[in-house]
Amino acid sequence: MAEPLKIDSHIHIYQTAEEGIGAKEGYEIWEYGAQEEVALSRLAGTVDEVLAAMEEADIAKAVAVNLFIADEQRKKYAEALPPDQAEAVRAGAHAEVEARLRDDCVAFNRWACQVARDHPTIVPFVSADANLFPGEEGAAQVRDLAENAGARGVKLHGPAQGFSMGDERLWPTYAVCQELGLPVVGHSGPDQEGKGLAEPRAFGAVLAAFPKLSIVLAHMGGATWQQVKEIADSYPNAFFDCCEIIEWTHSDNGPSDEALAQLIRDIGTERVMMGSDYPWYDLDHTVERVMELPLLSPEEKAGILGANAERILGL
Repeated sequence: MAEPLKIDSHIHIYQTAEEGIGAKEGYEIWEYGAQEEVALSRLAGTVDEVLAAMEEADIAKAVAVNLFIADEQRKKYAEALPPDQAEAVRAGAHAEVEARLRDDCVAFNRWACQVARDHPTIVPFVSADANLFPGEEGAAQVRDLAENAGARGVKLHGPAQGFSMGDERLWPTYAVCQELGLPVVGHSGPDQEGKGLAEPRAFGAVLAAFPKLSIVLAHMGGATWQQVKEIADSYPNAFFDCCEIIEWTHSDNGPSDEALAQLIRDIGTERVMMGSDYPWYDLDHTVERVMELPLLSPEEKAGILGANAERILGL
């Protein structure tokens, strides 16, 4: 059997090693509970690093799911101000800073698109935000990035960005994505406040409202993975990547290898894609983890490694 096509459907890239390390250090992986050993990557997430990692793991393409977290940048701006002004910034009441955040988000998205133009094996998915660009503003941003900068999809992270996947301020963005054939990748899993912003069930309303829009539930629901089959059974336009969750199959709240493989079979192996969540985890190790899963045939694993992503994401 020939070597299967390998596509990493979920990576993050950063402009500098310092930015990547800061993002990793500032992101707590709490939802899975305890696990004795986790194969975390030591890489920082620079473009040069990911290109080298792709070559080493024989990855043909990698989808960079760009994520701009306004609250993190807002805190950085606040730290540079006098205390009386800093509190207003943290509360989102400082108009000048809010305008800078909007500009920063646009610039970060345009940088990712430029990286992809310079390195065609990287596929850019741009960050949308219902708070920074609500309603038609968000749709206009996505349309411009798709039509003029080469964006191939959209990334959302409800818990980190502070909105629900069903937030109707996102409806115009979803509509333009459906119109232009741009898939949406949404972080799926619990949030620490228990609001259910991105649990699989939170995707139901948008999946129903936009039946021709391909929506990827990243991490297969994370620690709320037991909701995934319900969503898959109800909405044929729901797809999944197995990044991160596949590294936590010996944790308190994650599925076992057997349970994860059975879930993949239950929802349809053709609907599941490999993703590494680089630079949190290494590309080659994620490939190994897919190949180690029980219950799945070599042909099914080959689809997960790359062919499914090629079809689902239009690559």
